[in-house]
Amino acid sequence: MHLAPVNRRTLWITLLLTHLLGLTALLAWVLGQTRPVEMHDLHLGSGEKLKCVSYAPYHRPGQTPFNEQGYIERSQIVEDLTALAKITDCVRLYSVDQGLDQVPEVAREVGIKVLVGAWIGHERKKNAIELDRAIALANANPDVVSALIVGNEVLLRRERSYDEMKALIDYAQARTEVPVTYADVWEFWMQNAGLAESVDFVTVHILPFWEDEPVDIVHALEHVADIHAEVSARFAGHRILIGETGWPSAGRQREESKPSRVNQARYIREFIHQAHDKGWDYNLIEAIDQPWKRRLEGTVGGFWGMLDAHTLAPKFPLAGPVAERETLQKPLLGTAIGALIALLLASLSARGQGGPIRLAALTLSGALCGLVAILHWEHAMLAYRNMIEWTVLGAVAVLGSISCGVLACWHGQPLVSTASAWQNLRARSSPFIARDLLSVLHGVLLFSAAIAALLLFVDSRYRDFPVMLYLAPAMVFLIAAWTGQCGRAEKICAALIAITVVGRWLPEPANPQAIAWLLTGLALALPALRPQQHQQG
Repeated sequence: MHLAPVNRRTLWITLLLTHLLGLTALLAWVLGQTRPVEMHDLHLGSGEKLKCVSYAPYHRPGQTPFNEQGYIERSQIVEDLTALAKITDCVRLYSVDQGLDQVPEVAREVGIKVLVGAWIGHERKKNAIELDRAIALANANPDVVSALIVGNEVLLRRERSYDEMKALIDYAQARTEVPVTYADVWEFWMQNAGLAESVDFVTVHILPFWEDEPVDIVHALEHVADIHAEVSARFAGHRILIGETGWPSAGRQREESKPSRVNQARYIREFIHQAHDKGWDYNLIEAIDQPWKRRLEGTVGGFWGMLDAHTLAPKFPLAGPVAERETLQKPLLGTAIGALIALLLASLSARGQGGPIRLAALTLSGALCGLVAILHWEHAMLAYRNMIEWTVLGAVAVLGSISCGVLACWHGQPLVSTASAWQNLRARSSPFIARDLLSVLHGVLLFSAAIAALLLFVDSRYRDFPVMLYLAPAMVFLIAAWTGQCGRAEKICAALIAITVVGRWLPEPANPQAIAWLLTGLALALPALRPQQHQQG
């Protein structure tokens, strides 16, 4: 049956108010990102630089240490270290493979020191070759190599035992004159304190963001100071090097630990000030953003660098206020384009029905979809790692945008089940093409969102909350599907979404990203879960 005129008017008013509220909230959030945040200004003394930063050269497209045949050309290392020499006195390496053995020579030319690292993993033969090469490199460049780091978080990864690591460290000590150390997360040093007898100094990683109980940015430096004091007391008489510390600029929030440009700038500034004031030895992670790390740690793993991976330009200043976003140009442009497209489609399909309220509601819906499309594109540029993700997730994004376009041609008929709509489209037996297209898109996007919600629920540590991927269709179908019919498959998907978004939110109820995903998921799921009366289109 058709909706009565009063119900149709109520539908458009509800759609208008819902999208007006959503658009206002999202624009306010984007506007807030442009607000400059005051923080500690870091003013280093004349000639003073950062003590050391982690350096990996795999920041260009396609570069990754997982490619065993990969090789970094000397020209790139020269370019990288020339840029880094402007901000630091030292770089830390994690391996000497794939051309990294060229780093000490280039470092000498640009006037910085090197912490040479030997990568120790689960393959004994490779470990032996790597360690011998690192020892030879250190011995050949004692004027540049300030220490040899035998292994990085090997005990954390459980790839070698305590006894095996001690034997490798002792092996290196007997064959080099440069200081030797081992690097691991501070808890693993506390659990394996006997290794201190074999090293020249203790190298601990203190990463507030990655703690088992994540630390928010407000208390991050207090946490670092407490851990440094605890480690110093446990290893009294040993020099302590903070081998890794830093903060990510993008990615999934962990409880109260939020990755952002502002928080990264704040952490780096305040940490350096505190470290120099207290005389701490440290190495920041890291020099340059590493897109390849997203394979291991999701989006957040790729954005710990102080320099941009593409331009080698600083990601933030060391003095002055910092904003998350420099301009509103792209979001506002997306909003305007979305509104214009929706207004055009709604006008062309009006057929004298709906009046100005329908046009206003659908124009606002288009504006919101346009804004979300820009925000999703920005996220995709940071998060999507390979052609599979671009293809699959890009297809979902396109379907979400199509649903916005089809909504602009819709006249308020109640949606039908996906199966019924598909039959109508194949048979060309229904005059309500927009309704049937929306019904099919509803089912497909429910299925896609159910998979995404389930994956995030069972494996959440490195997965982003896909809010911007599903926000537009969630807003579309929250109203469009509310009075319609859903089949069993849609109900199952909706139930799965509802259960998993609530389950994902419960462990971190104060996380704004988890809250946004909860609301997005419920907006998608609830129309399919409400009691429904039988209707015919």
